[in-house]
Formats: sequence, structure tokens, C-alpha cells
Amino acid sequence: MIDIKLIRENRDVVKENIKKKFQDEKLELVDKVYDLDVEYRECKSKGDNLRSEKNKLSSSIGALMRDKKAKEAEDVKKQVTQMQDEIVALEQKEAELEEEIKKIMMVIPNIIDESVPIGKDDSENVEKERFGEPVVPKYEIPYHADIIEALHGMDKDAAGRTSGQGFYYLLGDIARLHEAMIAYARDYMIDKGFTYAIPPFMIHSDVVTGVMSFPEMEAMMYKIEGEDLYLIGTSEHSMIGRFKDQIVAKEDLPIRMTSYSPCFRKEGGSHGLEERGLYRVHQFEKQEMIVLCEPEDSMKYYEDMWKYTVEVFRNLDIPVRQLECCSGDLADLKVKSCDVEAWSPRQQKYFEVGSCSNLGDAQARRLGIRVKGENGTYYLHTLNNTVLASPRGLIALIENNYNEDGSINVPKVLWPYMGGKKVIK
Repeated sequence: MIDIKLIRENRDVVKENIKKKFQDEKLELVDKVYDLDVEYRECKSKGDNLRSEKNKLSSSIGALMRDKKAKEAEDVKKQVTQMQDEIVALEQKEAELEEEIKKIMMVIPNIIDESVPIGKDDSENVEKERFGEPVVPKYEIPYHADIIEALHGMDKDAAGRTSGQGFYYLLGDIARLHEAMIAYARDYMIDKGFTYAIPPFMIHSDVVTGVMSFPEMEAMMYKIEGEDLYLIGTSEHSMIGRFKDQIVAKEDLPIRMTSYSPCFRKEGGSHGLEERGLYRVHQFEKQEMIVLCEPEDSMKYYEDMWKYTVEVFRNLDIPVRQLECCSGDLADLKVKSCDVEAWSPRQQKYFEVGSCSNLGDAQARRLGIRVKGENGTYYLHTLNNTVLASPRGLIALIENNYNEDGSINVPKVLWPYMGGKKVIK
């Protein structure tokens, strides 16, 4: 959510940003919210003036009574009552206008960074850099589900019976490899100075709408029937929500945390679910990182964060690339975002395994997270990034470490987490 001062002072900037995101249907909202804000401020000013005048008149009643001017006092009382009725009406109108303004402001997109490439959708995202040499072996690499099933590492049929499509059992060494990756990602981030956390896996609706846009919420989140609770789609939601309505001391910044959680997503729409594989599922596990920082430092942390993900995957012997998201692919709260994509030697192309985002002060403004500085309070900036999510990360590891005999090499950094096992056969 942007600062309404920007709409008051420079509507053209807001409109140009909307055009860059190819959301022209929202252009009229800028003028609408501008007019509503003018009306709101006029209403508030009139109410403030009436309250001041009413207080002066109220204070004069006592003096009139002391001077035995009962009739004049009664006339003033009537006038005060009329003013109070008018104040109540103005306060009600003020609240209605404020709610309508907030509703519109929640759908006006955040101002994107000037470095963001302009494009309509993810097909126009821009590759920035590659890390590691993509290799296609001379032997065929089977579909990941076939590799895992040959190693007795997965049972989707049983999961279908217990839970339905989009769920799975991981078994044996494959389940252990999955958890080893998450544990390694956790320890990597702790070594980088991030505080480890395990957050709540359910959050209230006001936290959901504070961290993401409503269309994202509808497409992703599972709601708990009969309760104001949603299953998290990523631990970023509850991690940022932890600071809701808080004032953070300036000396406590930056706050850098890494969190583990299971994640739950509908995965509806055009993408659909994979019947056999693990690429697009309803439930997965993830190691996440978040940063809360001073506004002027957020781009520095953004650059640091996506590079951590690159290093984790390179340490797992997986070639990756950084793909910068274009304007049309950015969610409305984001200032700048990039994906880290892993190489698939089977498909001979890259696929997404992580996403890093700078949200500016959008989440902080929605959730009321401020910093107490020398010259008053202000909104901080929030960032989030995937360290490693599995089973997508697991797919990338299996394909890039697959041997012709059907075995999988365990990357050296995972040996301690696998009881010293170096190859899964």
C-alpha cells in the first residue's frame, strides 16, 4: 500500500506506475481515491472545528448558571446538543470515507523500482546471470517421479487415498535426503547470522491481507472453516506478521531471521497439479529468510539475499540462474523481485526454485510496523526470500546428481545429515 501523500501530490507518478504494470483498468482508481481523500479531509476539518466550538460553548454553561442566566444556559445547551449530533454524523461519514479509501488503496500497486524491466508477464522476465555450467549427460535422465519410485522413495497412490491429488508420501533415503536439504539450508542461514525461528503455521485474516494482495490470497490460501484462520502458504506471512502493530527500536535494525515451516497452497488455475510428480503440490516444506530494515538499506539486503540462495544450490552441485521479474510479473506489493531457477538436465531448461522480493514499506504500512527514530516514527522496509523449498529443490538435486546406474550422488555438504551416506542406490 503506497502513501496517500503521493496521490495527493503527484497522481501522474502513480498512474505511470500502473501503466508500467499493464493494469490500466486501475487508472480511474487514482482519481477516485484523490476525490475521496479531499472529501475525507474536509469532513475531518469540519468535525475538528465543530468539536473545538462545542467545547468552548460547553465551558460557558457553568459561568451562565453562576450568573443566574438560566435561559441563556439552556439555549447554549441546545446548541451544544445540535453540534454533537452533527459531530456524530460527521464522524460516521469520516469512518465510511476512510474505509472506502483504504479499500481502494489496497489494490493500487506499489511503486516499482526504476531498475525493474518493463514487460507484460513472466515470458518477458530477464536472465541476469548464470552460476555453474549446465550439463546434459550422455545417458538419459528419467522423469524425477520414476527415479524416486525406483528407489522406493515415494508413494502418491496411498497419499491419494488418504488426502487426494497433490499430496505424497516420501520414504526411506529420499525422505531423509529431503530433510537433509532443509536442515543444511537452515544451518547455512544461521551461519550467515540469521536468527532461526519456527513460526505459527496458521494466521488471522488481517495478517494475510497485511502481507499479500487479495487476489494472491484467494488463489493460494486454505481457510479453516468456522475460524478466522488460514494455513500459511509460506512462513514469510507469519514471520512478518509477528511485528504487526509494533514500534521497532532503530538500534534493533536490521532484523534478520530464517524460518522453517510446512507450506500449504491450493495451486489452482491454469498451472494445475501434477498427477505423478512433485513439482506442483498442495503441501511442501521450506526454509525462508526475512529482513526488516531501514528504507535506505533494503536494496543492499535484496542483493545479499538472492545470492545466499544461489550459494546454497551451488553447494548442492546444482547449476542455477538469476531471473529478474518484469513489471507485469510483479505482485502488487513488490518493489523489485527476482527468481532463482535451477537447471533441469532432463528438460534441458531452468525451472523456478526460489523467489526474492523487496516490498518496500508496503507490508509495514498495512500491518502498522514502524521504527522509532530520533525525529519520530516511520515505516521500515521488509524483504523475503526462499533459501530452499522441497520437493522442488529435491527434484533439482536428483536430476543434477543422477548416475547412469540409477543411483544418486549425495552432495558433500549433506553427508553429515545423511549419516555419512554418499550415494543413494
